[in-house]
Amino acid sequence: MSLPTTMRALVLHDYASGQLIEQQLPVPKAGPGEVLVRVVASGVNPIDYKIRTGNAPYAMPELPAIIGTDLAGVVEALGAGVTCFSIGDEVYGLTGGVRGLQGSLAQYAAVDAQLLAHKPRNISLRQAAAMPLVFLTAWEGLVDRAKVGAGHKVLVHGGAGGVGHAAVQIARSLGAEVFATVSAGKRSIVEGYGATAIDYRTGSVADYVAAHTAGAGFDVIYDTVGGASLDASFEAIAPYGHIASCAAFGQHSLAAGSLRCMTLSGVFVLLPMLSGNGRAHHGEILKAAAQMVEQGQFVPLLDEQRYALAEAHAAHDAVQQGKALGKVVIDIA
Repeated sequence: MSLPTTMRALVLHDYASGQLIEQQLPVPKAGPGEVLVRVVASGVNPIDYKIRTGNAPYAMPELPAIIGTDLAGVVEALGAGVTCFSIGDEVYGLTGGVRGLQGSLAQYAAVDAQLLAHKPRNISLRQAAAMPLVFLTAWEGLVDRAKVGAGHKVLVHGGAGGVGHAAVQIARSLGAEVFATVSAGKRSIVEGYGATAIDYRTGSVADYVAAHTAGAGFDVIYDTVGGASLDASFEAIAPYGHIASCAAFGQHSLAAGSLRCMTLSGVFVLLPMLSGNGRAHHGEILKAAAQMVEQGQFVPLLDEQRYALAEAHAAHDAVQQGKALGKVVIDIA
């Protein structure tokens, strides 16, 4: 069956209005090292609405542009040199929506094959679209930077969020004892993943450090919140412990952590897409993610509300306004 020549796509023309306009555009061609993916689902992350509204200067594409970072879909064509995928393969990845890379709010996208992996066999494409950015971000902090392993006590700030729920499950799969700060209403989410919930609103940092580490502090802390949560991490880390943060964008005093000889890693998951360096590692991480899902060690958390392509703006609003419980996914096909 031949491919169509045009596709539906949502196009951003103006950062001031942030409006996504539906247009008919030519179906892109897969260049060398690329695959053409028929997009079935597009995962929504906070970076997506920040880009749409002009609040991510480090990642925003030149306009007009198709945005959308995560995708899951079916390989429809192979560019020169691609041998790791076949036509008809179901794939997923963090592939575009930044700078010059076409995003996932379209029926087709030509993407760098290094950024993709075969989706887990036991979940849907919709579920797979919820995984790439949050899993990659969590893995880079916990595995690549902090080297989490058995015997570690790990604290995840914001354990019921997108990156947080991924971090909790990854740390658990590696044999760590995991704790997670959450509000009381989301306690069951982190407990369902095998972590001990800490209600950050009802006690001090010293209280939960004493209760869960006998005052010694946590070996590894993953901060997904930033601000006061990152400051709290400097107080809660064990001597020579490691803090990873995907939200370290403010100004902080490092004194409390420095007195404990901590190490601090910033995680910026978009860097391989923006720089071109490290893209193959993203594909490798997503292969590991698929294995974890297939082995029952990772379950993506999806919001129940469904959105069609024409409702992408409402999907962004749900994420921005904190209305979603789990990852928001837009159905493209």
